[in-house]
Amino acid sequence: MKQLRNTVIRAGFGALSLTGAHHLLRPLLAGVGAIFMLHHVRPRRDVPFQPNHHLEITPEFLRTTLAHVRDLGADIVTLDEMHRRLTERDFSRRFACFTCDDGYRDNRDHALPVMREFGAPFTVYAVSDFARGQGRLWWVALERVIAATDTIDVEIGGTATHLDTATTAAKQAAFARLHDWLRSLPGDADVNREVSALCVRYGIDEDAISRELCLSWDELKPFADDPLVTIGAHTISHGNLAKQSETSAMHELNTNRADLEAALQRPVHHLAYPYGDKNAAASREFALARSAGFNTAVTTRPGMIFAENAAHMTALPRISLNGNFQDARFLSVLTSGAATAMWNGFRRVDAA
Repeated sequence: MKQLRNTVIRAGFGALSLTGAHHLLRPLLAGVGAIFMLHHVRPRRDVPFQPNHHLEITPEFLRTTLAHVRDLGADIVTLDEMHRRLTERDFSRRFACFTCDDGYRDNRDHALPVMREFGAPFTVYAVSDFARGQGRLWWVALERVIAATDTIDVEIGGTATHLDTATTAAKQAAFARLHDWLRSLPGDADVNREVSALCVRYGIDEDAISRELCLSWDELKPFADDPLVTIGAHTISHGNLAKQSETSAMHELNTNRADLEAALQRPVHHLAYPYGDKNAAASREFALARSAGFNTAVTTRPGMIFAENAAHMTALPRISLNGNFQDARFLSVLTSGAATAMWNGFRRVDAA
């Protein structure tokens, strides 16, 4: 299903790019700015099974994107400056913000050098448990389990299930099925329990993953000292806030921010919701972020920033720089607002 969706999206991008219709729509749909969403920035991996490939782009594609944004005449600004412009209704120039979720080490090693080439600021949202080296990046662990074996036996919904993972196509299908099942479980503890059991069964060191991939507290401090870098909050454990009680969700927000402020010795004003879709961040979570005092909070809902978003600062949409669509031809479509407008039924704000 995901492969079909990617094919449809790619075809839509191609059609808009070929016809040039998005150029005519840009004045109506591009809004006053955009927030770009990234995760990993690193060289392309030469392995056939990469189910999380959508979460990474190459430094070269980041460079191409930055050049495209500059060619459009947009200012690349901090989230603080975006907040000021929205609050003061200063829309004399269009803006773009760049954000990276989870606090990966490659944001420092590969993204920062490219951002320096353009003098472009960006925000990295950090997770307390990832920085401690104790976090559960279960989607990475699941990828490694499937990559390591030709068959998987697991109980899904009370039914013993045997999955073939001998070929790349079979591995992709197994990942999609297991990923969807895990996201449907009642809570994060259920997800972590099931993935940990798979890791033990198939010999994957789950505990080492966050230490391998994510910036530690000792690394975050000098990284945050770079004038181009802002560190934002991303909760303690990267859990789905919508599946937690209000008390637990507030604890995730407030403690993560306190951890970051203590480690970095500076205030933290900005938040990204883990997962960030409608099943993970909706009206209750938006209200909690406001109550916690964040100036902005970003979702993974697709969309451009319009003047009307100023009334919904904790429900901001983003434009995903998706690793499956690293094609310079598509950038003009993305930044025109045409693709996200169609996705949103031409609603400017989706904050419910």
